[in-house]
Amino acid sequence: MRRVVAKLLTRENFTEFGDVIDTDTDAHYPINNGKTERFHALARPEAAGPNGHVLINIFKGTPYDFPLKLTMVERHPYGSQAFIPLSPRPFVVVVCHDGPDGPSTPHAFLTKPGQGVNYRRNLWHGVLTPVGEPQDFIVVDRGGDGSNVEEFHFSHPYEINLPEK
Repeated sequence: MRRVVAKLLTRENFTEFGDVIDTDTDAHYPINNGKTERFHALARPEAAGPNGHVLINIFKGTPYDFPLKLTMVERHPYGSQAFIPLSPRPFVVVVCHDGPDGPSTPHAFLTKPGQGVNYRRNLWHGVLTPVGEPQDFIVVDRGGDGSNVEEFHFSHPYEINLPEK
């Protein structure tokens, strides 16, 4: 089995795949008479295709055992997909560039507690992968006509490992 070790998620190492959603940014300012801090434009949701529109959902994720056997990734040709955790727990993000015959070698990232991600439209990515215990997420993605999911099954699985502590 081919092995991938997750890196800690940062804006710099994830920028080619999408957006990191957290409050560790200079893009913020006070509103509501100084009682609220607005963290502005953390991600840019995309919704293309017939009758495309943005949806907001809640997903309840069950944790996976590690090392994780990665056999499949998916992508959404008509819209981005954002995952924003509702608890301060980490989760694993797996993404792949597009290769000549499907997705290329996976990249894996471990979020810091409270970080979320926005996958760019048409980016190969793994499924929702909580670590350690169940976790709920706000998910922003595309609704509309047409099929907005493609799956790819690897001929040989990858083994995704958490970083050494």
